[in-house]
Amino acid sequence: MPTVSRTFTVSPPPTVVLDYLKDFAHSEQWDPGTQHCERIDSGPVAEGAYWHNVSRILGRTAELTYTLDELSDHRVVFVGESSSATSVDTITIEPDGAGSVITYESERQMHGAARLLNPVMKLAVDRLAGDTERQLTAVLNDLADQRDQAGGARR
Repeated sequence: MPTVSRTFTVSPPPTVVLDYLKDFAHSEQWDPGTQHCERIDSGPVAEGAYWHNVSRILGRTAELTYTLDELSDHRVVFVGESSSATSVDTITIEPDGAGSVITYESERQMHGAARLLNPVMKLAVDRLAGDTERQLTAVLNDLADQRDQAGGARR
């Protein structure tokens, strides 16, 4: 199972990071592989919420249904499934001064004949992880900047 993990620091506090990341539709903004992600149920975002995600990896389009499998005050776990793959994305958020330390772990398991792609997927997931870390860091730091500007405007 191709697995990759990255740990990095961002400016916003854990509550802001968690509130943003628990809505997987935001992956369009921070995941370079995601082309489209839409929530397909309704109500508050809570465990059991799910999204239809269209991604492009290795030049191929993949469609998975992601479910918010776990949500706590410091951890978010999404499980994506299709007939040819399962994806588990675990995001852990810890306080770091005024900001947060994020550990993002991504596991991909191909099924059936697609299992032959597991070694190639490992390389692709490794490369994509660096791009995801850079993009997610920028998006979250922008949230902190917007929050600071809004706070400054109210003073």
